[in-house]
Amino acid sequence: MSAELLLVEDDIAIADVVRLHLAEAGFTVHHESDGCAALCAIDRRPWSLVLLDLSLPGMDGWDLCRHLRERHAHMPVLILSARSSEMQRVLGLELGADDYLAKPFSMLEMVARVRALLRRATQVRGPAAELQFGGLRLDAQRRELVRGAEHVPLTLREFDLLHFLVRHAGQVFSRAALLDHVWGSGFEGYEHTVNSHINRLRTKIERDPQEPRLLQTVWGVGYRFGNSDESALA
Repeated sequence: MSAELLLVEDDIAIADVVRLHLAEAGFTVHHESDGCAALCAIDRRPWSLVLLDLSLPGMDGWDLCRHLRERHAHMPVLILSARSSEMQRVLGLELGADDYLAKPFSMLEMVARVRALLRRATQVRGPAAELQFGGLRLDAQRRELVRGAEHVPLTLREFDLLHFLVRHAGQVFSRAALLDHVWGSGFEGYEHTVNSHINRLRTKIERDPQEPRLLQTVWGVGYRFGNSDESALA
């Protein structure tokens, strides 16, 4: 069964070309051109991935992205936008988008990024399928973070960032190194988005986000996952 994608794009000519290439790549694509209609479509069913323009009638892409991350944390989001400045890209990533592709873009690259995000959303990384720390359980098989019987919602990148740091507990990584390992080599220069993801993770897993014991800052270097008794891995 092919992955089902939601394309949110108000430019019909662009939407038709994107749909054609995605269909040729084997994906099933549903298209919405209005932000409010897209919001209903997002809430109505789980999508394998959302391709999201930012300039939309009804509700803009920024608000849609915020809504996605508040209510559908696991749904991968690829922003497709003519807003190509570094500030816009960083803002998109900080809002929780998993990737950002500036228009005009290559259709081959767009399809490749869709495939990469879908692989990342389903693959199991590393030999340990389950890791436990600080009263939490990180399940790589299901891509879930669980505290007791409660699921802690994580975005695609939040999960990958936390999983990478936990697997390498005690090791210090610069922001550039984390970008390379978790986001990939195409995100050089976006170190600030690592800070934002770390801060969001702290609010979700730390007992006191202002005094983090798990996700530790190593001043002047970067971050590490703490290897104190509280964060010892099972």
